[in-house]
Parts: sequence; structure tokens; C-alpha cells
Amino acid sequence: MTIVDRGSGIPVVLVPGIQGRWEWMQPAVDALARRCRVITFSLADEPTSGAAFDEAAGFDNYLRQINDALDAIGAPSAIICGISYGGLIAASFAARYPSRTSGVIVVSAIPPAWAPDSRVKFLIKAPRLTSPLFCINSLRLFKEMAVAREGMRGGIVFAARHLATVVRHRFSPVLMARRVRLLEASNLEAQIAQLHAPALIITGEVELDRVVPVSLTRDYLRIWPQARLASIARSGHLGSITRPDEFAELVASFAGSIPRQRDERRRIVV
Repeated sequence: MTIVDRGSGIPVVLVPGIQGRWEWMQPAVDALARRCRVITFSLADEPTSGAAFDEAAGFDNYLRQINDALDAIGAPSAIICGISYGGLIAASFAARYPSRTSGVIVVSAIPPAWAPDSRVKFLIKAPRLTSPLFCINSLRLFKEMAVAREGMRGGIVFAARHLATVVRHRFSPVLMARRVRLLEASNLEAQIAQLHAPALIITGEVELDRVVPVSLTRDYLRIWPQARLASIARSGHLGSITRPDEFAELVASFAGSIPRQRDERRRIVV
């Protein structure tokens, strides 16, 4: 498996979103690697990932991939951080493998109760044919880019750079559609509710996330009432890459607080 391992300190596994490519998270990886040890990869069914993918295992392939990555770098546990679709992967892994999870972070993530709406169902029905529509729909993200980069000019510069990344590291509409369908046969909420690790939920601003409504990500608070909630100002769904330093500070601060949280829980139990 192809693993990106950068930085030093507290290990953080960074799981990409439904497009599957770790390269799309490059600004977040760079910013976080200045504060923590970042381990990331492309999702297991991406041809570039070098990971095994068992069709029969479905969504569990992504959980196994995190386990394999931790084994490969010799880390007994790590903070598991997932963005968007990757947030659901991170949450599922944290609940399934508590001994390997020192903490979990979900970022603008779909919750386990999420179901595709009519627009998504239309896009995944014939993903190759509808991929131009997906690209056109992505234009709705420009407002967030402009706000995050403090103006039209900054938004255009960021959008051009991100487009270059997307072109160089192309997504597969077919694989994205399959990842949505993998959730249809999964009953993840009961499992995720068993989480005992420290948890952080990160969102953008309500009016700027045009992909996963903030209210959906906040549904994790219902499942994990003990979790912390944080927001990246002037961001929406793309806060981890439009405002990477702010994202990295939230992650690093949470990572540094975990020993204190554990001590507090021990005192409560005693």
C-alpha cells in the first residue's frame, strides 16, 4: 500500500473524502505535518493506493486499510481524522477498533444516518454520463473559496490551483458512485454509538457548506454527546484546504488535550 508519512509527533491518520485521492488534501497535509505526524493514503479502491480491495468486504475495506497503515508504520494507535465521506470511515474505525484509536475527528462529515438525495441518486445512476454535471455543480464551491481567501482574486487563485490538482489526480465517477452504494448495505449508527475515545467534530459555517449541510455533521453530537464541536471561520466544506493552518491548529490542539481528557475521565470513574 502507498502510504504518505510526514512530520513528527502525535500520529494522525488523515482519511480523504469520497473522491478518494489524498492529493486533494495536500494543503491540509502540509499544514498538519508541521505540528503532528501525518499518515495518509488514497482510499483502498483507488488504483494508485496500492491497497487490497475485497468486493465482498464492502465498506470494511476502508477500515482494514487504516489498520494496515498503522501496522506498516509501526504505530499501535493514532488519532483518526476523516473529511466528508472519510469522516464516516474514521468514526466507524474508531468504534470498531478502540485500542488503535487515541481520538477521532470528523470534519464536515456525513453522519451514519445519511442517505443520498434525489440529486445524488441521479448522479450515481450513470456516473460516467453525469460526471460533467458533477463538475458543473462544483462551481457552487467558489463562494466559499472567495470568502476563505478574502476576496474574488484570492478565490480565483485558489480555485485555479485546486483545479490543477484535480486534473493531475483525477477522480473516478464510477468509484465515487460505488462508495455511495456501499453505504446502502451498512448499518453503522449502532456501531458508531459505541465510541469511547475522545472526539472532535469540525464544521464550516452554515451558509458556506454547500456539500454536506452543517446540520448533518452536527448529528454526530446526538450520537456522541461527549464530543467537542469546533468551527473553522470563513469556511464551508473545504476548510481543511482553504484554511489549512486553522484546521491544523484545531487538530493539534485536540491531539494535545487527549492525555488531559483521559485523566479527567479516570477521576470521574474513581
